[in-house]
Amino acid sequence: MTDGNDAVADALRANAADLLRYLQRRVGDEAPDVLGETMLVAWRRGKDMPADATQARMWLFGIARMAALGHGRDASRRLRLAVRLHGLVEPVVWPDDDIALDVQQAIASLPEEQAELVRLVHWEGFSLADAAHVMGLNASTARGRYQQARLELAMTLQVSSR
Repeated sequence: MTDGNDAVADALRANAADLLRYLQRRVGDEAPDVLGETMLVAWRRGKDMPADATQARMWLFGIARMAALGHGRDASRRLRLAVRLHGLVEPVVWPDDDIALDVQQAIASLPEEQAELVRLVHWEGFSLADAAHVMGLNASTARGRYQQARLELAMTLQVSSR
């Protein structure tokens, strides 16, 4: 573990762009706000940050993941309230690219932990072991969930391409 605000600041500087991209894919336009939350939590918990740069990166992504999940719960509550008050729901806008749309929809159809593993591995470039660490899973559990996700994605994408 490391003590010092300098180490936290260095880790945040080194990983901020990757964290922002990760959060943009999770929460869209509100990513900078969630990144700010992530940085605040990291700063407050700085004494818990691992000294190793790779471990510190995974630690930061774990914090970002929890911040995004919290943000998602808050957004969900706000959306339910808006629906009750206004009877309106904003439609989800997907890119025009049909293949990207199929892949995004297929990933979204997976159980959340499987979808998150796929995103961390394929969009964020984490190894499966590192993605498991970010999500707080043991490696064998992550391997099983990832394998199941791959099978489900293959079946879903194969059916949708027909």
